[in-house]
Amino acid sequence: RVLSLELNKDRDVERIHGSGINTLDIEPVEGRYMLSGGSDGVIVLYDLENLSRKPSYTCKALFSVGRSHPDVHKFSVETVQWYPHDTGMFTSSSFDKTLKIWDTNTLQPADVFHFEGTVYSHHMSPVATKHCLIAVGTKSPKVQLCDLKSGSSSHILQGHRQEVLAVSWSPRHEYVLATGSADGRVKLWDVRRASGCLSTLDQYNGEKSKGSSETANTAHNGRVNGLCYTNDGLHLLTTGTDDRMRLWNSSTGENTLVNYGKVCNESRKGLKFAISCGCNPEFAFVPYGSTIAVYTVFTGELITMLRGHYSTVNCCVFQPHFQELYSGSKDCNILAWIPALREPVPDDISEKSLPQQHVNPAYEDAWSSSDDEG
Repeated sequence: RVLSLELNKDRDVERIHGSGINTLDIEPVEGRYMLSGGSDGVIVLYDLENLSRKPSYTCKALFSVGRSHPDVHKFSVETVQWYPHDTGMFTSSSFDKTLKIWDTNTLQPADVFHFEGTVYSHHMSPVATKHCLIAVGTKSPKVQLCDLKSGSSSHILQGHRQEVLAVSWSPRHEYVLATGSADGRVKLWDVRRASGCLSTLDQYNGEKSKGSSETANTAHNGRVNGLCYTNDGLHLLTTGTDDRMRLWNSSTGENTLVNYGKVCNESRKGLKFAISCGCNPEFAFVPYGSTIAVYTVFTGELITMLRGHYSTVNCCVFQPHFQELYSGSKDCNILAWIPALREPVPDDISEKSLPQQHVNPAYEDAWSSSDDEG
């Protein structure tokens, strides 16, 4: 299904955003509701389910935090994320230096965290049961940890030298956090430890530093602006403005040396890419100019380029229940990439009678007497 992803002619996502779309998230409980965040501060919530049951449909926006909303973000929303355990809450962070915790039902902020600099990225652990920490990457080199329970952001992780563009909790160990910075470094932290930092990933696996006095380990020769764990948490994929993507063994910190070739990356901020879930092999979906490049994670092979956006793609998110992909772009559009359906032809049917097979479902009896239903 992933190999046959294509721009779906029959499914549209209602166009609400009047400016570029930076971030998308689909809730992990049902895989039904999607959030989007835009450059104008607007947040939209979509229902991806086809309630009309017609073959062609539009994913409707259920509601949005628009420009007229009293609590709307003043500047660009860079990250949105659902609360991992239910859809009653979601989070958003913005260049207006805030992280907001929203009550989905009332669309009111239940809490707001303020920072000294613009917020590039935040993340809640998908697996944590013993803590409610939100990791936040900002203009400051310090990684901030905000506690949802106490409402304070007391905890700080120090070690980066420049702004933190990407943060991601491990889906395997609830206290392990990965961060990527403009200093070219990727650090792994155990947030229970006083010193915090477990390791700083080294693209040369220690080979280069043996002969030289160069001791600073770098993951990329440029800004690290994207991080994504594989679904099992055993590997970490990173992207940098050196036009490289690297795959790391997350327990040993070793660069696996998978070669993805040149992965063009001119983003000045965080890049939101996705890794497939529930299929073998695993694929990475990476914004690449106005296209989305699809790679096999473990061999580095470029499988295809998904073309359809008119401008820079900023983010994509994978829907594992149906192996679908959604992407958001500077062109204000959200596109749905759906596996092409190839109808199997039953053996006992002769070729001549094939056309009758394909009755447009719109003409089938839908068991309804009402015209305006749906």
